[in-house]
Amino acid sequence: MHSKRSTLKMISLMAAALATTAVSLPSYAADTKITVGALRFTSHAASFVAFERGYFKAEGLDVTFKFFQAAQPMAVAVASKDVDYAVTAISGGLISLAQKGAAKVIGGALMEEAGIDGQKILASDKAYKAGVTSPKMLDGKSYAVTQAGSSFHYMGSKIAEKEGIKVSFKPLQKVGAIIGAMKSGQVDGWSIVPHIAKPLDKGGAVHIIGNVADYIPNYQVTVVFTSADNAANQRKKSEAFLRAFSKGAADFNAALVDKTAGDAAAEDMVKLVHKYVYADRPYEKAAPSIRNGAMRISANAALNTASVTDQLNWFKSEKLVKDSITIDTLVDASYAK
Repeated sequence: MHSKRSTLKMISLMAAALATTAVSLPSYAADTKITVGALRFTSHAASFVAFERGYFKAEGLDVTFKFFQAAQPMAVAVASKDVDYAVTAISGGLISLAQKGAAKVIGGALMEEAGIDGQKILASDKAYKAGVTSPKMLDGKSYAVTQAGSSFHYMGSKIAEKEGIKVSFKPLQKVGAIIGAMKSGQVDGWSIVPHIAKPLDKGGAVHIIGNVADYIPNYQVTVVFTSADNAANQRKKSEAFLRAFSKGAADFNAALVDKTAGDAAAEDMVKLVHKYVYADRPYEKAAPSIRNGAMRISANAALNTASVTDQLNWFKSEKLVKDSITIDTLVDASYAK
């Protein structure tokens, strides 16, 4: 009888141990290596938080970051499978790759939201002193973009359309090159996220002259995307990525956007982001820019399909992508809420 009770007790303990182990197991195969594309922007913080706080690891994902300086090269890297998942603005390149069956949008990330300080419209100091003190005054002036068909091109066109003006777009390939051109007065206007815009304005070489949200309300600025193969055939892995990413976004929003997590959490978040954004600057100088640049990252990677549709229609109207491309070509709605 004693032996039987001992055996039953041992079985019970083993069952409990197995249950505990099952709870702690990641939802995807442990140590699945993936590469995540990003820019060194505060707007990419959800990925950084998910990595630093172990959310990717808890999902069984072993993440390596690959950093880019523009959206279109990132889209090419995802399509070629050099990068597994990425977060960036919708570009003509991304749409064309989706049309070729190489890429899919599976969620939303950065967004313009009423009441949250968002992207800024800028004028170089040279242009400002010449009278460009509002977006309307950009008529006939140059407007910086990374490439034709970039989000900068979309924003500049929508601003010009609403103001009834014409601007000439100047492709400069990289954000760093645009900043240099703005400071030297080689280009007149630009639009960019606040963590870059505000320090430039404070330095005096560039001036904020408007808000993008006044021209493009509820703009889905960036999206989460992957290869079409990952979206179709690696569902568990893709869902694991989105879950971890969403947890990172929730922490970021609570700390720096909604400011509901408290001062200590906000300070911890700024220190975390500083590892990736303005890492070459002393923390004391970088911290204000990171705090001031906090924009909403979509909860649960939800996607504003109305905004994405508007962007797609603009690319079509500019003959930058084929008319046959639909929202279903670009977005896998089975992921995007």
